[in-house]
Amino acid sequence: MPSITDHPLRYKLANELHARPFPSMEAPCSAVYIAIKRPNDAVSRDRSEDLRHLTDLLDRHGAPHPQPGATHYYGQIGRHWIKWEQHTEFVTYTAFIKEGTERPFDPAGFDVFPSDWLDEAPGQRITSVMVHVLPRPEDDAEIEQSLESWFVSESLAVANVLDNAATIAGDFRIDTNGHLRFAVFTGDQTGTRRIGRIVQRLCEIETYKSMSMLGFARVRALQPRLNELDTRLTSLMSDMTSETASAEETLNALLSISAELETLSAQSSFRFGATGAYEALVNQRIEALREMRFRSRQHFSEFMMRRYAPAMRTVSSAERRLEQMSDRSIRASNLLRTRVDVERSAQNQELLASMDQRSDLQLRLQRTVEGLSVVAISYYAVSLAGYLLYPVSEATGLSKGMLTALVTVPVVLLVWWMVRRLRASVE
Repeated sequence: MPSITDHPLRYKLANELHARPFPSMEAPCSAVYIAIKRPNDAVSRDRSEDLRHLTDLLDRHGAPHPQPGATHYYGQIGRHWIKWEQHTEFVTYTAFIKEGTERPFDPAGFDVFPSDWLDEAPGQRITSVMVHVLPRPEDDAEIEQSLESWFVSESLAVANVLDNAATIAGDFRIDTNGHLRFAVFTGDQTGTRRIGRIVQRLCEIETYKSMSMLGFARVRALQPRLNELDTRLTSLMSDMTSETASAEETLNALLSISAELETLSAQSSFRFGATGAYEALVNQRIEALREMRFRSRQHFSEFMMRRYAPAMRTVSSAERRLEQMSDRSIRASNLLRTRVDVERSAQNQELLASMDQRSDLQLRLQRTVEGLSVVAISYYAVSLAGYLLYPVSEATGLSKGMLTALVTVPVVLLVWWMVRRLRASVE
């Protein structure tokens, strides 16, 4: 076979598909899960701090370290197995406790994560989950009885999943210990990896739900400002039709609103986009469970439709509203800018007409001055000519007055001709 050079990322990309296998779990057992996120700038966080925190936990149990730059880890710590994953905005830890506990949802299960270690976490808890896995009894009434004692009935969601391989339940409420609870009742024929997939998907549903609700919180904080800007924008657009309002002042106010809307859009675009992505993941994970109704209980998709979907529609509505307000302000600014340009053009025309009128007056004044100049120059020219011709008057016998009268007309004509020629050369 001829040799060929492999792309440097070929094996890395191929292995990435198999790097995060589902855990194997056998009922009865349990799992504890926590997701940690920085409150601000989580995307641009120092990811080495996530690895440092994981390494600190592994060192406490003498477990091997992950590879440098790793984004996932699966290994044994003491009697338990732990799965760590690094995501865009958060990191997750899942501890799988092989043996079952006599007390369902025992908070002692979280002792696998020491309190002092949690205090040093590079972020805050976005959610934590306890999953209790046990064999499914033959009588569904026993399941009903257990669920009544573990969960709040009003918000309880229950469903048979994966072709009746298991029954899952949860109420999406935080208990007195600060954790959410999920119960999984597995059938006799359900494989260990299938149980692991169910547990993993339940944790993912809760995590992505919590992350997407950050967008809803962002919208609630944004709504008062959007309402204020919407009122101002509507008022300014009404002022555009008023003859008394200053167009330039209105334009400056519109540009100010446009700039603020663009700022809000830039600050919220990532959260809105992430919310849409997380919502899609929640729906995808629930769909993958292939739910069937358990007795008369609502299943997970119904719960999400009633409780979760309205919040996501609110986020989508706020995103569209922000875009529409930004477009409205831009259109209004363009219209008002056109009005300002037309008004300035009319003012410029009036100014040009005024300048033409002033130029005409200046031309008339100039001609008047030229006429006066001819008279003044002629007067002095005639006087000089008279002085020059006085000797002639003695020789000819003409009086000085007569001689001056004879010289005046030619001198005035000569001066007038010279002034006209000088003006023609300048023009």
